[in-house]
Amino acid sequence: MSLETAFERRSLPLEYPFGIARGTTTESEAVFVRIEDDEGRVGIGAGTPSAHYGETTATVAAVLPDLLAVVEDVGDPHQLERIERRMRETVRKNPAARTAVSIALHDLVAKRLEIPLYRYWGLDPGETLETSYTIGLDDTATMREKTETAIERGYTTLKVKLGTDRDLEIVETIRSVAPDVRLFVDANEAWTPREAVAKIERLVDYDLAFVEQPVPAENPEGLQFVYERSALPIAADESCVTLADIPQIADRCDIANLKLMKCGGLLEAKRMIHAARAHGLEVMCGCMTESNASIAAACHLAPLLDYADLDGPLLLADDPADGVPMPDGRIDLAGLERPGTGAVLESDVD
Repeated sequence: MSLETAFERRSLPLEYPFGIARGTTTESEAVFVRIEDDEGRVGIGAGTPSAHYGETTATVAAVLPDLLAVVEDVGDPHQLERIERRMRETVRKNPAARTAVSIALHDLVAKRLEIPLYRYWGLDPGETLETSYTIGLDDTATMREKTETAIERGYTTLKVKLGTDRDLEIVETIRSVAPDVRLFVDANEAWTPREAVAKIERLVDYDLAFVEQPVPAENPEGLQFVYERSALPIAADESCVTLADIPQIADRCDIANLKLMKCGGLLEAKRMIHAARAHGLEVMCGCMTESNASIAAACHLAPLLDYADLDGPLLLADDPADGVPMPDGRIDLAGLERPGTGAVLESDVD
């Protein structure tokens, strides 16, 4: 068997400017990967790097030739463990680059078997979730308008970005226009430990599901301080990057938030899920502002999760890929009519 590989960089404009405590962006940068077998089947994947983790589309593009050379050298996409090991030995960093290849390989393998990825993994498509829809930081009036639009579109789980001197005002405003939605907040490391405890005590009145990453990842003792005193469950995101982090956060949070772009691939993501369960943690899968070319693969993890924050494509002004159906935010694996991850590029549609 022989495999042919290719990749290209793309800029994906966002529907709205997307703000978090660390800054605001208006577009997402991604690198799309294609792996084709000798029978013409094509696996699609994408990497959306984060500068917060020291990765850019330039670094992804720089290392992808070496990673794809590993794929071509092995030649058999079904040897997923071997390819992952060799990619990790070839490029120790750049998890988004390795993830893009991992997704494309899994897509190709499932297509070769003519089954969706969840079935390849032995998962029940009925055990699925609704993704949250993120309301990015902005002035309070704009965040109110974004929330009203999200409700009109049918989303019933919202994630609200915090990390300002008006956090309580923001949550009160969101709740005033969305009294019945499932709601959680994400500070993106913006609070001090004592500030977090104080704010959480006041946020309890707004019926929040949990608080995500209240303090900097570089302060694990601070995270533990908050966890031990918090009136709400705590989710770890920036503190939970790879499998090795799971034991470290096990007594510092309630929920482990993994992301494909942080951990380096689908096999690693599944390892993290099982490790988190073994440590008594609930599990969420989050994302960057990503295309369906990568989110489709993450959607197949839904039966293994407690929470899904996979709204990346929903935040884009235009996505060059289609993926798993998500009517009103519900991840509809059973409604997927294509094999593989379900991702398909518009350019490949006749």
